[in-house]
Amino acid sequence: MQYDPVKRQLGAVFNNTPFLRKVFYKLLDLLLLRAWHVHKELRSWKRQAGEGASGKSIHIYDAGAGYGQYSYWLSGFNRDWRITALDVKDEQVADCNAFFQKIGRPNVKFEVGDVTKYTNPNAFDLVVCVDVMEHILEDESALRCYSTSLKQGGMLIISTPSDKGGSDVHGEEEGSFIEEHVRDGYNIEDLKAKCLRNGFSKVEVRYSYGSPGKISWRLSMKWPLLMLNTSKLFFIILPFYYLLTYPFAFILNWLDTSTTHATGTGVIARAWK
Repeated sequence: MQYDPVKRQLGAVFNNTPFLRKVFYKLLDLLLLRAWHVHKELRSWKRQAGEGASGKSIHIYDAGAGYGQYSYWLSGFNRDWRITALDVKDEQVADCNAFFQKIGRPNVKFEVGDVTKYTNPNAFDLVVCVDVMEHILEDESALRCYSTSLKQGGMLIISTPSDKGGSDVHGEEEGSFIEEHVRDGYNIEDLKAKCLRNGFSKVEVRYSYGSPGKISWRLSMKWPLLMLNTSKLFFIILPFYYLLTYPFAFILNWLDTSTTHATGTGVIARAWK
């Protein structure tokens, strides 16, 4: 399924005003299970590093920032934190820079660039990489750039599909549900090994999207996206669909982020330089 056209249609609706853009971010935070998992890791990082950083300049790199929802979420914690957000799409970078200027957050800067080539040596305390690695062939080049750009002791957080059906692929004959993916997902040991041989000294990897998450993903994302890809008329039906299904998805999301999974269709990695 082509995911980008649906994203562009949604963006056209929510980009009309800064208020609608903020509503869009809030909806993503509520609906996307990966946002729940990433926020959990970011809160943990903040407790360990951010809150004890008075008088210390915190610099964060949002690698493959997309719509900028994680840069927005992080910049709400502390206006003194500097956030550099990188994306390959010129129009998206320009749009995000305009939005963050309008809402008075000049500490967030978006740049056009390639995560497999961009480096800023020893500059960042944290690198956030959400739903990016599955889109790039040169994943080890990206990991080397992340480690080079981190300060000593800095941390990388990755969220990406696993090879246990993370792109909705369950057999060799199936293709990825999201056609823009260049790989169907990561094996935990493979991702850990790639991090360790590309500049990281310690890596922790866990599964996300366990049994509750798989159901939630279908309710919150797969079925709505299939409907929207079929006809624009489903934009009208979508609010009523979520009114009916979201209470169940909320409970499932909470269960997924509160449980340790023996396996899952998502992977969350933390790696330290």
